[in-house]
Amino acid sequence: MKSNDTETEQYLSTSNRISGWIVIAIGAVGLLDIVLEWRTASGIMVGSVIAILMVLAYCGLIRPSVTLSPETIVLRNHLRDRVIPWNQVSGADVADILRVHTDAGRFRAPGVQLVMRDLRKQRVGGRKLRPDSSLSRADLVVGRIEAHMDQYGAVDGGAVKTNWARPELAAIAVLAVIAIVAALFR
Repeated sequence: MKSNDTETEQYLSTSNRISGWIVIAIGAVGLLDIVLEWRTASGIMVGSVIAILMVLAYCGLIRPSVTLSPETIVLRNHLRDRVIPWNQVSGADVADILRVHTDAGRFRAPGVQLVMRDLRKQRVGGRKLRPDSSLSRADLVVGRIEAHMDQYGAVDGGAVKTNWARPELAAIAVLAVIAIVAALFR
């Protein structure tokens, strides 16, 4: 996390990123084995399926994040990005994941999410939550969004823009075509 007001701040789930890199590493070992030992049409098909799963692990676990800059807030979800100017943001809260409110609707951001264990602790009211709990981090992000709204909300930044994750979708499409062609030539 960067906390200088003139720079961007990025918030993401560390546990998801670690899990994602572990899945990708396991997939890379599988691909290496297939490349070295199994050079047939069936091997190409299986390798393509493993590569698709690796791209999906990247999209689902590593890609999601929330980026705050002086101009916009960027909600980077699994397969699309929402670029929201600060004058469009009317609020933010966290239910299970971060939700940013605008006049156009409510946008969810899985880059900041709550751990169920912390939600149960909060409901029960027993033990105190640690300062590094997911609730504390989510409250920090909501506070930073509200501070950015106050500081940059008066500047007209345009409309909400949606961008699809084109490189990831293209990789999945190409790998799927390779898998289908390899399956036809088995």
